[in-house]
Amino acid sequence: MNILLVASAFNSLSQRLYAELSDDGHQVDVVLAAHGPEPVRTAVHELRPELIVAPMLRTALPEDVWREHTCLIVHPGPPGDRGPSSLDWAISERAERWGVTVLQAEAAMDAGAIWAAEPFPVPPVGKSDLYRNEASDAAVTAVLTAVRRYAEGDHKPLPQTHESVTVRWRDFFRQERRRIDWEHDDTETVLRRLRGADSQPGVLDELLGREVFLHGGHPEDRLRGRPGALLARRAGAVCRATRDGAVWIPELRPRKNSGDPAPFRRPAASVLAAYRPGLDLPEDPAPLELPPGRHTWTDIRYRQHGDVGFLSFSFPGGAMSTDQCRRLLAAYTEALTRPTRVLVLGGTRDFFSNGIHLNVIEAAPDPGQESWTNLNAMDDLVEAVLRTTDRLVVAALAGNAAAGGAMLALAADQVWCRTGVVLNPHYRRMGLYGSEFWTYTLPRRVGPERAGRLTAEALPVSAATAERLGLVDRLVPAAPRDFAAEVERLAAGLAAAPDLDRRLAEKAAARAADERERPLARHREDELARMHAIFFDPGAPYHALRSAFVRKTPGGSPRPLAPAAGDPR
Repeated sequence: MNILLVASAFNSLSQRLYAELSDDGHQVDVVLAAHGPEPVRTAVHELRPELIVAPMLRTALPEDVWREHTCLIVHPGPPGDRGPSSLDWAISERAERWGVTVLQAEAAMDAGAIWAAEPFPVPPVGKSDLYRNEASDAAVTAVLTAVRRYAEGDHKPLPQTHESVTVRWRDFFRQERRRIDWEHDDTETVLRRLRGADSQPGVLDELLGREVFLHGGHPEDRLRGRPGALLARRAGAVCRATRDGAVWIPELRPRKNSGDPAPFRRPAASVLAAYRPGLDLPEDPAPLELPPGRHTWTDIRYRQHGDVGFLSFSFPGGAMSTDQCRRLLAAYTEALTRPTRVLVLGGTRDFFSNGIHLNVIEAAPDPGQESWTNLNAMDDLVEAVLRTTDRLVVAALAGNAAAGGAMLALAADQVWCRTGVVLNPHYRRMGLYGSEFWTYTLPRRVGPERAGRLTAEALPVSAATAERLGLVDRLVPAAPRDFAAEVERLAAGLAAAPDLDRRLAEKAAARAADERERPLARHREDELARMHAIFFDPGAPYHALRSAFVRKTPGGSPRPLAPAAGDPR
């Protein structure tokens, strides 16, 4: 069918539905409702879709659109649930199971007939992680079911007046409900409130006399102090005492009316340092390998099981700043000193990597210079992976990867993907040519012609399509909670394979042959020359696109699948 996706943003779920519906043979286009109702009406008029699907909407569809066309709304709540903050309530009320419902659009919010519904478990993770994983899996299943039922033509959707549906309206989840009472709330309560707002909207609070939103939360097992006090910093995060413990808060977002010129999320310690230069907050580093019994937070960890090393990393939003790249490279270098035959890279769930950290870059005194520094740090990391010849390196993608993060994965010998992953192996939608040795790794896997097409079209790619193209070596059909254990089982099998020594010898020979044909240094030099010209040109589209992305202002075309802005090639 000809299907139009209408969304407020081309976010992870919208991209995944685009990719999976396309894989099913549908003709899919996208229009962004954030640009107002007229672009939606224009897209409907021009494309004449047989079906409209709205995977993520912050505003109502135009009435003339839903009255004249079948429009399916993807609501992140079980049948009968209504309201704009469904996942927030699920986390707040400690729901063990939740659901996604596909509804037909009508005048009342979330009141339409039910085309499909799918339940999912609610693990103790942040809302954005839950949305991108368990909720996304359920949403894809429900949408594909609803689309099939609509195409068959004989399904009658279930009205919410049916006796089997219990209707419950939940109001918008306001900051008053999120507020933390540091004197009286225990750690479990603080963590639940932080997790329920980790990406958006954050928990409004006050630090150093400034109003800020707190983003993300992880438990600390040893540090203690006066409730509400700042105790330490680690990996860009800050530790704050609760009534009965402490929590790590990775990111802060200054309130827009605070006068801060960078009112967007970035590492918490850097925000506080800008507020009070010379703030004496002690550094409390965590060892790369946590000893038994320790349960503190750190964004980079190493563990070893037999002949397999696991270097896990998890950065908010998948973005990797200069500091994060350098620390991950140091950890990778340390991991190479351990006696292993297989080294697995990647977190246990959620994003793998999305490349350089645009928020940190936007907040820098000289964004062009910080872009350049960050990119070189990313290149150093990718080059280290490419030059590893004494063991097999596996990139295990529990979640999405994009731009330089996708190229970091492709630097590994094997790429293993959870089946719900979406890849964006391109840079053009941010006005960039790209680096991270993509001119070597992408053609090596898919050939020069297809590499050119992937980077020029700049479209999301499902895990299944990525495997078919050669970007991915193995699909891992596991639930988010089971992915890490399945990767460990597969990696143990790889390390025990009788032909591993032969494969390592072949890998070293291939790397030497490629180096003679065209050295990695030449790839890096040529890519960086193009990127340097973009970073240090104030008129390059990258700067406006980066700022619009970071500050969440409508930018670019309301049709995100249209040709990318500018052509850095």
